[in-house]
Amino acid sequence: MGDEKVKAEALELLGMFQALPRLVVFDLDYTLWPFYCECRSKREMPSLYPHARGILYALKEKGIDLAIASRSPTADIAKTFLDKLSIKSMFVAQEIFSSWTHKTDHFQKIHSRTGVPFNSMLFFDDENRNIQAVSKMGVTSMLVNKGVTVGALRQGLTKYSENVNILERNKQKWRTKFSQNSNVSEKSSNSSEKNESEDN
Repeated sequence: MGDEKVKAEALELLGMFQALPRLVVFDLDYTLWPFYCECRSKREMPSLYPHARGILYALKEKGIDLAIASRSPTADIAKTFLDKLSIKSMFVAQEIFSSWTHKTDHFQKIHSRTGVPFNSMLFFDDENRNIQAVSKMGVTSMLVNKGVTVGALRQGLTKYSENVNILERNKQKWRTKFSQNSNVSEKSSNSSEKNESEDN
């Protein structure tokens, strides 16, 4: 499937969801491209997974920001490859550094740089430990098996919508509970005022 066909399919998919993330974050190695940067040379010409470029273009066209969270120890090679693939300028944040925190540091930096709340982000990665750690921050996180695909995007958007609906339901429950508490306190203050006036 060519880039334009993937982009058209991804755009159609994005049009089916009411709730869309404000920011989509991607890992690099075995998520956007099928290799580890540290095992490659800057002189090589890298390639992306077949669906990756079309998905990036579709998200951009839809007005959704993109970012990178990679624990690659060779940030210089990763950045050279992003340049060679002509996609470096598509990302509003590029956090590429080695870390033992399973990417929670990366997401703190992305949040500081973009101002986007964690619960308005969608994240794709090929390592379960990163997915687990970042999910706990409130980010909707999707494990990918052989790179990001239109199928993985569909799953991610579905999960994101479900998480937004849960948040909304919880907010409504809280509002209802809060307004009931206010009504109870109003009633009790009204009845105490009434009692005072009766006493007088």
